[in-house]
Amino acid sequence: MTATIGGSVMGQISWLAAFERYLRSEKQLSPHTVRNYLYEIHRAAEIIFSIPKGTSIEEYDRQWLAVNRDQLQAVLSKLHRQGLSPRSLSLCLSSLKQFFEFLVREQAIKVNPAKTLNAPKQAKPLPKNMDLDAVTHLLDIDADDPLSKRDKAIMELFYSSGLRLAELASLDINDIDFSQNEVKVMGKGSKQRVVPIGKMAIEAINSWCECRADLAKIEAGDALFISQKGTRLSHRSIQLRMKKWGQEQSLSAKVHPHKLRHSFATHMLESSADLRAVQELLGHANLSTTQIYTSLDFQHLAKVYDGAHPRAKKAKGK
Repeated sequence: MTATIGGSVMGQISWLAAFERYLRSEKQLSPHTVRNYLYEIHRAAEIIFSIPKGTSIEEYDRQWLAVNRDQLQAVLSKLHRQGLSPRSLSLCLSSLKQFFEFLVREQAIKVNPAKTLNAPKQAKPLPKNMDLDAVTHLLDIDADDPLSKRDKAIMELFYSSGLRLAELASLDINDIDFSQNEVKVMGKGSKQRVVPIGKMAIEAINSWCECRADLAKIEAGDALFISQKGTRLSHRSIQLRMKKWGQEQSLSAKVHPHKLRHSFATHMLESSADLRAVQELLGHANLSTTQIYTSLDFQHLAKVYDGAHPRAKKAKGK
């Protein structure tokens, strides 16, 4: 690996190279997440260190091993003054904590200097979902040509099984078990899960598969969803097609993959109140991630209360 620090290209930096291998192989983080972590560490280095051109790997390593808490606090303070959002500052701090924890694990240092640092609290925006009528209207399309059948199958599957965009785009035909009405999904951290597929989604996928062979080219391999050119459908193409259908169906809100995933989670929780089951279906590692949907459910209940309870209506009329 080569790293750019302060505009100069250096050779392989041993601790960062080892940390990158650790993130990829042991933590099994996605390439995107690994790139983000390394970027944040390089950005911190530009603030903390003076790196003359030609600095040796050994010297650079020594500087990292001597970093203290005050220096890291200064990094966060400077980035905050530059206008970085709480979310970006949190990512920077998380990257530094992971890196120094790795150095502790490797016995390169004794104490993680980032351990007691805190990032600014982030406002947690609630995910936006569609109500049942809007979802039904979106999915009620005339699928009378191959691309429309494909798009209907995609949207039905998003809503039926709550998949992430990357999970759906990477599906192969053999990931669908038509006999059991299930889909095998490779989620974040290369964690596999099996999720049920509803009857209407299965019917839509079957309808699409009947005409898929007419478009497929050898480059598509076993990809379930392919483009008009016969190759695996990209993330961007899926997003644009869903946006198009939202407009054609005259929906007021923008339609995108995560909105159907959020709608799936919200409607499942409203119907079942089984938070752990929804957690498993969504592939969330932590229950706290799923608990955001309880806030959505409460908002719904609050609206019903405000509109129906006599005392609530009187209070609003004052």
